[in-house]
Amino acid sequence: MEKFIVKGQCRLSGQIEPSGNKNESLPVLAAILLSTSQVTLTNLPNIGDINTMKLILERLGVGIQFKSENTYVFDTKNLISNTPDIDLCRKIRGSFLMASPLLYRFGETRLPVPGGDIIGRRRLDTHFKVLAELGATIEQEGDTFYFRCDNGFKGTRLFLDEASVMATENAIMAGSVAKGITTIYNAACEPHIQGLCHLLNAMGAKIEGIGSNSLIIEGVSSLHNCTHEIQPDHIEVGSLIGLAAVTKSELTIVNPGLDNLGLILHFFKRLGVTADIHGQDLYIPPDQEMRIIHDMDKSIPKIDDAPWPGFPADLTSIMTVVATQCQGTILIFEKLFESRLFWVDKLISMGAQIVLCDPHRAVVVGPSNLSGMKLNSPDIRAGMALLIAAMCANGTSEIYDIQQIDRGYEKIDQRLNALGAEIQRA
Repeated sequence: MEKFIVKGQCRLSGQIEPSGNKNESLPVLAAILLSTSQVTLTNLPNIGDINTMKLILERLGVGIQFKSENTYVFDTKNLISNTPDIDLCRKIRGSFLMASPLLYRFGETRLPVPGGDIIGRRRLDTHFKVLAELGATIEQEGDTFYFRCDNGFKGTRLFLDEASVMATENAIMAGSVAKGITTIYNAACEPHIQGLCHLLNAMGAKIEGIGSNSLIIEGVSSLHNCTHEIQPDHIEVGSLIGLAAVTKSELTIVNPGLDNLGLILHFFKRLGVTADIHGQDLYIPPDQEMRIIHDMDKSIPKIDDAPWPGFPADLTSIMTVVATQCQGTILIFEKLFESRLFWVDKLISMGAQIVLCDPHRAVVVGPSNLSGMKLNSPDIRAGMALLIAAMCANGTSEIYDIQQIDRGYEKIDQRLNALGAEIQRA
């Protein structure tokens, strides 16, 4: 088992470019199964979850050709199985995105309850609802699900009972090859969903309303080859802004995908952290004020997440660490996942002044002097948050279970060391 040994209070400087969006790459990798032609993907991140998804595809019979760093050609014409490797599927939540493509190709498939981060209940009901309304039948067999769609998908009017990202993605993929028109209301519209839609349209799909919560899809009989570039990961961009702020570093984030940052920069301003737009790059100046800005009525402000275009839930862990280094008090309100804040006990052990009010709310009082210690990474985002905390703490920290961080951040130790960090992988 690998660990990070992290020396605290190292200032960083230089330029860094974010990796491709993990949460776009997973549905895009599933969607290539809808075509029997070659699909080329560029800027595909070399991270744990993506490598697991590629291995699942290989065992289904997908040919994968390495072209250059982060660029691959996928050939799906000779699939040998309609059932992906069950053990691999249990490792990542993105495996459930293969339901629609495999039903389209084979008319039936089996999938287990998917894996992924343990951050609270992550219901699958919306997936089943949309697939059933599009013509599939689903039966549960122990801890696996048997899907069947004998006559292909049929377009229909869908109204999602929650703006589920992955259920929206399954519905989009099924609707793209359904007979007739599919409308999706209350659709999730995150940047990674928009990326999936752009891929499908490049393959010949007819999707309108991209970027909104109302999609109209005219089904087509087949999809063809294309080349698609994965967008920069806006969650990694937010992580890098937070890292620069707490280590008082001067960083330039190259090609951050400015159009996909939404409210991220606005919420950082609440913590007294600025990121200046220089052309197509983001410049984070050193030694920022980091003073929490109160609301107009002088009440305690909050950082609260919401479905896009609200503040991304994946960045609440990062913002919690940044808040520990800011002057003032703020409420972190995690509304989407009831177990995501339980990791803050590790920050408290490092010296942070945090009151965990309930599973969804934590009050952070800063600034706190954090001290290095031994830590365990519970999930991708909390793992990155702990790495950021260790880098601004006094002394040296050891972070275990770093495979969680590797699942979402490409070669993060090497890339940060190139900027002046001192992170040893042991």
